[in-house]
Amino acid sequence: MSPRTDPSRHHPSTVSNSLDILEVVATLGLGVTAKEIAGALHLPQATAYRLINSLVAEEYLVRTSDLRGFGLGARLNGLVTAAVSPTVPTAARRQLDDLRDSVRFAVHVIAFHNTTLRVLDADPDHPVRATRELVRYLHASAAGKLLLADRTIWQEALPSTPLRQLTSATVIDLAALDTELRTIRDQQFAVQVDQLEQDLACLAVPLRDPDGDTAGALCLAGPSARIDALLRRADSLQQCAGVLAPLLF
Repeated sequence: MSPRTDPSRHHPSTVSNSLDILEVVATLGLGVTAKEIAGALHLPQATAYRLINSLVAEEYLVRTSDLRGFGLGARLNGLVTAAVSPTVPTAARRQLDDLRDSVRFAVHVIAFHNTTLRVLDADPDHPVRATRELVRYLHASAAGKLLLADRTIWQEALPSTPLRQLTSATVIDLAALDTELRTIRDQQFAVQVDQLEQDLACLAVPLRDPDGDTAGALCLAGPSARIDALLRRADSLQQCAGVLAPLLF
């Protein structure tokens, strides 16, 4: 294996070499030494040691208990999770199929990972709308509001910059958002109407893991004009979530 090169500089870049180091550790396995990494990449040992130490400091690599070798660090978990296509167990799939057959709305399953959202299972007959905005702007989506409401210091999950106004209905005032999150905690479901995208409404109820933490959201989405019909589904959707969550998490 040889280091990748930066076409603009015509010599190996720090980023490319760091990625190659991670690849070598993944290939050669837990306990690979710095000397073995340098040899596999034809890197000067001083360069390899410097990059390895940086990767350890950033938790992309960890040292083995004897301090002689290295392994992949916990910070790669999010990257691996994002790269792997999600799968839904057969029993959960049956529950979702039954729910989708019984309603005239889109049914989506959203998974939470730290402060990020990921579409775990999208309704095959009703594609997710505003997917990019859904995963980027927690304050604008029903699922994102559920994630925020589950956090004690919810402000830490949002950017330090002013909140993005996606539509005229998007709540961007922090005090108003705090009031909305309090309501969500009380009623145990979240709603957005025209906040993520015009003429789009969504009802989201929590999916809880075995520890009782909110691990995702079961969502119904449809036209904003049908919001009353969506809200009438809140109790039944919560019941579905109680059955579905143990099958997913």
